[in-house]
Amino acid sequence: MENSVQNTEYKVYGYRWVILLAYMLITSVNQMMWITFAPITTESVKFYHVSDLRIGMLSMIFMIVYLIMSLPASWAIDTYGIRKGVGIGAVLTGVFGMIRGLVPDNYNLILLSQIGLAVGQPFLLNAITKVAARWFPLKERATAAGLGTLSMYIGILLGMMLTPYLVLSVGISRMLYINGIISVIAMVAFFVLIREKPATAPCSAEQEERALVVDGLKLIFRKRDFNRLLVIFFVALGVFNAVTTWIEQILSPNGFTAVQAGLTGGLMIIGGVLGALVIPLLSDYLRKRTVFIVIALAGATISLIGVTFSTNYPLLLVSGAGFGFFLLSSGPIGFQYGAEVTYPVSEGTSNGFLILMGQVSGILFIFAMDGFKSAKSGSMTRPLVVLILLMAVSFMISFWLRESKLLEQSKKVSED
Repeated sequence: MENSVQNTEYKVYGYRWVILLAYMLITSVNQMMWITFAPITTESVKFYHVSDLRIGMLSMIFMIVYLIMSLPASWAIDTYGIRKGVGIGAVLTGVFGMIRGLVPDNYNLILLSQIGLAVGQPFLLNAITKVAARWFPLKERATAAGLGTLSMYIGILLGMMLTPYLVLSVGISRMLYINGIISVIAMVAFFVLIREKPATAPCSAEQEERALVVDGLKLIFRKRDFNRLLVIFFVALGVFNAVTTWIEQILSPNGFTAVQAGLTGGLMIIGGVLGALVIPLLSDYLRKRTVFIVIALAGATISLIGVTFSTNYPLLLVSGAGFGFFLLSSGPIGFQYGAEVTYPVSEGTSNGFLILMGQVSGILFIFAMDGFKSAKSGSMTRPLVVLILLMAVSFMISFWLRESKLLEQSKKVSED
């Protein structure tokens, strides 16, 4: 490992990027497994001879299982560390990804495999800030969290784009087998490359020490800024999950085709990928978090208005890309901000609670949008207006977020 001296007390190792890459690979594969059946719902209904709802359940089960497994996963990450804690998610991804490929014709076994993959998901997603804190100095953590979050978006994007192509080329059975091989390769790569922690901490002791999840639960809800952040994540992540789930039903009453809706949804993810690359870098460079959360919520709210009311296709594409860029770029900054303002609560605990809020609201918003759509036309404008109002409320709440003391202290130290 190459290393450079950060100051006289601690070191930063070049191998941190290999650790992050190993984490990103297994996380991307897990998310690709989650979204597998969403872009091929019609083909899957015919292949398995089941209803649309049962195919939808293959994806929805991830949200439901997350509600149950989030806290146990955070506890495991805090207790056993990266190699063992996150390794649980890696093993579940590799094993059940391969099982899908070996029993591709049996719906019940596919559902069981999806449940296994879903159990592994929080062991991966809840560790984003843990990996960043264990290997990266504070001034690089939003960037590391951004790249870790980026891997989620890349996995979703690959699943959305590659799955239909593979099904068209080799069929559903062969597609699942190929995915299974990929999952095993990612699992093996994780254990070959991953290391628990560097020989020397990347930060000073007061920036590294954290309370475990049980103790953290006693502290986390006393943090007013984190409580506000929970509300923001409840709305923002739930809105994104609901809009991407119903994108075709949202746009078709406005005269857009399924192909146009699919491209709009793809641009949302691509915009999110770009946002997760650019915005966290700026956040680390300027040593600011809250201003980027405010900007992200403003941009996402305006873009959602465009997605809701646009009847012009180019404007729709711009709105979709903007919605993904602003909303998804706020995720990694929010994760890192939450880890900083809840100090000394463990990163896994704060990270897990933020994602948990989005999973709960995602389920609620998805069913609510379907329940309150127009009975005659199927239009979802009314529930979308409610979501726009909730986004506006979140935007106003974001002005009450205070910059993290941990980041301010780090900035002062570097200036001295």
